[in-house]
Amino acid sequence: MTSASYWVELFQSEQRLGGGFLLTRRYVVTALHCLRGLTSLDEHVDIILADGSRLAGQVCRREKDADLALIMISTECEVLLPIPQAGVAHGGDDWHSPYRPAASEVHLRGQVDSGTAEYLCEGGAVIQALQLTAHQHLGDYSGYSGGPVVKGVPEEHEPVIVGILLEQAPDRAAADRAANVLFAATIGEAMRRFDQFDVGHLMDVLHPATSVPQQTATTEKLAVDSAAAAAESWFGLIDEWAKRRVLDPSQVAELKFMAAKAVMERQLRGDGA
Repeated sequence: MTSASYWVELFQSEQRLGGGFLLTRRYVVTALHCLRGLTSLDEHVDIILADGSRLAGQVCRREKDADLALIMISTECEVLLPIPQAGVAHGGDDWHSPYRPAASEVHLRGQVDSGTAEYLCEGGAVIQALQLTAHQHLGDYSGYSGGPVVKGVPEEHEPVIVGILLEQAPDRAAADRAANVLFAATIGEAMRRFDQFDVGHLMDVLHPATSVPQQTATTEKLAVDSAAAAAESWFGLIDEWAKRRVLDPSQVAELKFMAAKAVMERQLRGDGA
């Protein structure tokens, strides 16, 4: 079973910024407001894995209106941890988050009230979000932002990440408290926001055209479906090409990322587990 070691903590020097998680072995996603201590001139961060390993990273994208940020792990660092599946959540699902801001804090878990609904976030954008109820009445959930929302009960089955914790609803009866209702951007929202996960332009590398190329939505969907079904065999083939020096290291990394992204797209559409 995949462990919960995909969550990370973000630091600049010794200053803790917040939490996040590995969306792939090259990218970490977090809530942008977790990085408010960073200046635009210095976007280098330290990524601390759950086992205490420290990796170098750099903020490569900021989506201010959606309160999302993407951090790229240095190419000098190698991440071998298993990356969990991405998926979608529906109302009534259980959820939990393996990330907590300190060892003295509780783990959050609860129920999905509403899955994939439009939500006007504090950044100003209308995003696809999950509305969550937390079983733990903390009053203040600050510090948990940027962590992953995982479908189901801990240790019940293989983890499926369905969202990124962003905000908490205010308690309308007490302005200085927060209700136990949280909002999380969906994984699909993050993938639409960040063009680093757009791999359509690479499809013809693995499926070279035999005639005049026709870039239509239908062909792209078929290519993604075919890519997802054959992704595992691609990895072996790509490794073989690398050994034969048919591809350079950057091409190897990009093609492997494309294969993983194809699988993720298929999972988000619900075509496979």
